[in-house]
Amino acid sequence: MSSLIAMILSIVAVIGAFILEGGHINGLVSLTAAIIVFVGTACAVFASFPLESIKKTPKMMKIAFGNKKNDLPKLIYYFKDVSTKTRRNGLLSLESEISGNAEVDPYIKKGLQMVVDGLEPQSVKSTLELQMEMMSERHHSGAEIFGASGGLSPTLGIIGTVLGLIHVLGNLGGDSSNLGEVIAPAFICTFYGLAYANLFAIPIAAKLKALDADEVKEKMLIIEAVTLIQEGVNPNVIGEKLKSFLDGKQLREYEQLDKGAEV
Repeated sequence: MSSLIAMILSIVAVIGAFILEGGHINGLVSLTAAIIVFVGTACAVFASFPLESIKKTPKMMKIAFGNKKNDLPKLIYYFKDVSTKTRRNGLLSLESEISGNAEVDPYIKKGLQMVVDGLEPQSVKSTLELQMEMMSERHHSGAEIFGASGGLSPTLGIIGTVLGLIHVLGNLGGDSSNLGEVIAPAFICTFYGLAYANLFAIPIAAKLKALDADEVKEKMLIIEAVTLIQEGVNPNVIGEKLKSFLDGKQLREYEQLDKGAEV
């Protein structure tokens, strides 16, 4: 939601500054420019990516504008608690954690289920890593679509501007007093292309890549935690090792959680 608000504010800022300089909002409206830039960019993107990838763009936008937040301190505390129960009751006690807790992430359940099934630690780790890599590849594919559209739209804008100038110059008459008014609409294409790229497409691509990095970090923590639990490592040691994934603020949050549990 914060990304959506930021985009709206950036558009308002650009248009507001234009109006403050004496411009009129009607001067930024052109159906022809919109067709050249937006339809042209969409067609170029459709030609560049498989249809199955294109179909996922609404979902990618929902993710980019969503409020999902990875709570790593809480996740570490959860694994520390699970490891304590496992050391007390054995690895088979994880079965109740898998089937009895609907709030547990499916990725965590998959890892714990493989541990219960008795797979080798290396097999568990490699399977989870492969799933993480495939997830990241899908995320990057979505980000590439928006990145590509952000790279194409300014070019389409320039093409539209050139076409407009060709039309204007080809129809110049003897009266050049209104030349500025005739040429100005041609540059709306460039404005549309640059505005779409820099205020919408490129920021979404960057946000998706940042979200992917956060999720990969979370998955790496889960892989490390599941491996340590399978090896029967002391819960306190697990907590200390997993703290390496936290930044300063997250570390303070985790310490508060840990102190609250001790009390």
